Amino acid sequence: MDDLNVDDDGFGEKKKKKKSKDKDKDADPEEDFGKKKKKKKKKDVDDEDGEDADAGEATNSGSGLPWDGTARDYYYDELLGRVFGILREKNPSLSEKTKTIIKPPQVLREGTKKTVFANLIEICNAMNRSPEHVIQYMMAELGTSGTLDGQQRLIIKGRFLPKVFEGVLRHYFIDYVICNLCKSANTTLDRDKATRLSICKCNACGASRSVSAIQKGFQAVQRGERRKARQAA
Repeated sequence: MDDLNVDDDGFGEKKKKKKSKDKDKDADPEEDFGKKKKKKKKKDVDDEDGEDADAGEATNSGSGLPWDGTARDYYYDELLGRVFGILREKNPSLSEKTKTIIKPPQVLREGTKKTVFANLIEICNAMNRSPEHVIQYMMAELGTSGTLDGQQRLIIKGRFLPKVFEGVLRHYFIDYVICNLCKSANTTLDRDKATRLSICKCNACGASRSVSAIQKGFQAVQRGERRKARQAA
């Protein structure tokens, strides 16, 4: 009987061991999976730290720029200045500002009823516009008529002061010469055959715009014109 009791105690001890093993087997897989996740996270964190360390290594290119030799991000002002710097390097002509100097009109009087515009052709060449287009605009604005003589001077009917011609030329320069985008006077005026519109194209920045056609203003009936009209009819 004593031997049996000893055997029973031995079996009891084995059962306890089995229970501990069963507990290990019955452990929640979620807990084990959670432990594995933690290990993976640690590895991921270590990998990210290594990548950040590699990305944070600063390189010095010797350009002398504010961000050279540092790992910081660029600022907006720095990027903007860098863009304009590259534009100036690739296109030096864009940074050069040229002024268009137009001489004042030389106005003379011929008799008592006519005015002579002596340097019209020179002004047209400075604006890079045809004399015919400029004369058409001036006659429409002044409400009169005029023709070129043998010396390439514009003979205008009526008496006008030099200030009047300066104002007309200033409006013509704004409407048909200057670029609205970059304010450059290096433009060309061409007519589109498809749309029949006059296009002002800038040679500096490449912008283009359509300009309005010249509209003939009011013209008073001169003395003797009605008689000529009746005789022609």
